[in-house]
Amino acid sequence: MVDAINDQNFDEETKNGVALVDFWATWCGPCKMQSPVIEQLSEERQDVNFYKMDVDQNQDTAKNLGIMAIPTLIIKKDGNIVDRITGYTPKEKLDDILDQYTD
Repeated sequence: MVDAINDQNFDEETKNGVALVDFWATWCGPCKMQSPVIEQLSEERQDVNFYKMDVDQNQDTAKNLGIMAIPTLIIKKDGNIVDRITGYTPKEKLDDILDQYTD
């Protein structure tokens, strides 16, 4: 399951373990392609917490993180950003990237 988060709870929700946050917008074509990939991975991987954040409704976090293009995926481990991926990323590649940060 992919949980929607916002500016107010971003830090709290992503402070423990490995978290992937999908920064997206409703008008973004590549974001619509990325979303099913994230949903599928969230069903398959119990070792990662999956989140999505609408950048139009949550501009502070996107601004603070310097997100200039979407989709952008941020991977955090124990509250620290360890990776940033911009643009559509296929499932297999994203799965391999997540393997680097999980035990």
